[in-house]
Amino acid sequence: MKPQTFELLRYTDISGISGTGIVAEGCVFTDGSVALRWHGANPSTAVWPDLDSILAVHGHCGATVVRWLDVSEMETVPGTDLLPGEVAHILATGRLTHKAAASA
Repeated sequence: MKPQTFELLRYTDISGISGTGIVAEGCVFTDGSVALRWHGANPSTAVWPDLDSILAVHGHCGATVVRWLDVSEMETVPGTDLLPGEVAHILATGRLTHKAAASA
């Protein structure tokens, strides 16, 4: 497995602060932890234990989703239809809550 990159795509800006569209970019590491870089006038970087934690705080009930990058070059984990970052997420949390967002 190798780290996987993604964007956070926000459809509705509930808070009125970060706007819509691509609001952040990040990387899921092989242990499931995530580095996230926010865009905007005051960009910042944060490290999270997993994607669930990010979406619990910033997902706004589905208004923000994960969009995986370089999907065409990624290979699924043998015997599954999951990408390596998704497997790392499952191993770290026991859950796969963001799968639907991958197709957004």
